[in-house]
Amino acid sequence: MPASPTFRTITPGTLKPAEWHQFMLGAVAPRPIAFVSTISAAGEVNLSPFSFFNVFSSNPPTFVFSPANRVRDNTQKHTLENVREVAECVINICDFPLVEQMSLASTEYERGVNEFVKAGLTEAKSDLVRPPRVLECPVSFECVVEQIIAVGTSNGGGNLVLCRAVQAHFREDILLESGPGVDPHKFQAIARLGGDWYSRVTQESLFEVPKPNRNKGIGFDQLPEHIRHSSLLSGNQLGRLANIEREALPTPEQVQEFRNEPMVAYLLHKHQSDALELQKQLTQLAQQFLEEGRLLEAWKVLLTQ
Repeated sequence: MPASPTFRTITPGTLKPAEWHQFMLGAVAPRPIAFVSTISAAGEVNLSPFSFFNVFSSNPPTFVFSPANRVRDNTQKHTLENVREVAECVINICDFPLVEQMSLASTEYERGVNEFVKAGLTEAKSDLVRPPRVLECPVSFECVVEQIIAVGTSNGGGNLVLCRAVQAHFREDILLESGPGVDPHKFQAIARLGGDWYSRVTQESLFEVPKPNRNKGIGFDQLPEHIRHSSLLSGNQLGRLANIEREALPTPEQVQEFRNEPMVAYLLHKHQSDALELQKQLTQLAQQFLEEGRLLEAWKVLLTQ
């Protein structure tokens, strides 16, 4: 059995705000980024990225981003001042080709400086709200601000800006060809980590996990003991095995028939006098099947043990 991990336990408030900030942002990652364009009552345009952001409802289409008070001096950001004056914004979503320009727009310029100009980006007129959208962004959501909730008044205190999308723009080349939605293979998504670090979705980093709500898996507790307590199978692999419906499990007859498959028959013959080595080899074959998405074959192999 692996050694028990050691933990550092931290009580919020016992560290300086800037120190606690780094622990939180390094752990809660990757975070999607809202590239928010706003406008003041005087017509001054502002553009700034926020990684305290996500989508919280599709009907109504609701987003929340948080222009937190600056950890350094507890001052508030121009974006927050703008949405208090004009309760509208555009949440633009950047991709990898725009990450450096987006980062440049986070510079703390004086109020009234247009970050579209500073970052070399193009203002595109929105359809239903006053702030412009970023033409170069592959996705933009025109939003009305429904509510602003302050969750702290000290350094780093958040200001939750609840937004409802009233119009959306999706660049055609990132959309799925087979139906509605964005193709993750075409959309070069980025996300925020801690410090100066970002992450990027690439072909190599993409993987699929079947959604459990599509079926009622048997769960960990119903895995046979020799599978559940295997020292070779990872938590991810056990989770995949436990996501099978009971009626989909192979029958004893199917398992017996599978013993005649060339690779299985070879292993059964070669290691017939060494039960531990046989179990290891069969488990490794099951792991290969799991990596290939062949869940039923993996189950058949494991049940031959």
